Amino acid sequence: MTPRKFSLEGKRAVVTGASSGIGRAVAISLAEQGASVVLHHFGDAEGAAKTALEIGSETPVLEADFTSTDAATAFAETVLTRHGPIDIVIANAGIERRHAWENADPAHIEAHVAANFTSLMTLVRTLVPPMAERGWGRVIATGSIMAARPRAENVVYASLKAAQATAIRAIAREVGHCGVTLNIVSPGAIETEATAERYKDPAFRRAVAAKIPVGRQGQPDDLVGAFVFLCSNAASYITGANIPVDGGWSIGDAPGALPGENG
Repeated sequence: MTPRKFSLEGKRAVVTGASSGIGRAVAISLAEQGASVVLHHFGDAEGAAKTALEIGSETPVLEADFTSTDAATAFAETVLTRHGPIDIVIANAGIERRHAWENADPAHIEAHVAANFTSLMTLVRTLVPPMAERGWGRVIATGSIMAARPRAENVVYASLKAAQATAIRAIAREVGHCGVTLNIVSPGAIETEATAERYKDPAFRRAVAAKIPVGRQGQPDDLVGAFVFLCSNAASYITGANIPVDGGWSIGDAPGALPGENG
């Protein structure tokens, strides 16, 4: 397989949640493969600027609070009108606010629905039809192992990741014949800026590593290969897939792992 199969030269991507963690790593990797990138963030202008600096000083940066459906709609329309046509959508932004399940009030639920599901549907309904008209497009959503291995304290988040997977598969059926694919990359335990405090605890790190078959937590760079592959022409026959990048955790805890809190 030639390197050009993985080239993204001439493609324009939008990456949500690109100011840190997985989103930053993916945005930089897409740019390294030749794509021009539009970055999204909310409340982290410094982080987004850092990502943009690594890609190139002219990289557009937009801010939007996806817990507001109006903001998500305005963002999608701005991306299309100011920075389109868009060839690749990386729907990475989301929120995970752990909460006792019995105290999951409507405000908690509605914020998660807006940020983790409605924003995806907004991006897709705005940006995918023009892709289909042009005959080429990619949508990759960041999923989560929690869709398959949920916990009570993040039941809303986990449920919406499962709903996200259903939506991706349903829409993939509709637009596959137009050259547009939709897929999911589902991380497991990934050490990012958002989880850094927890990973400072040696006991926590050991507990995580003991659960995962490959014996360690992941890093954002562990995910980028799957994202770049799914964006490329090398993956043109893959759609509606959910690829776990979790060190094997989704196939079961590592042999000998003890039950306990790990992520």
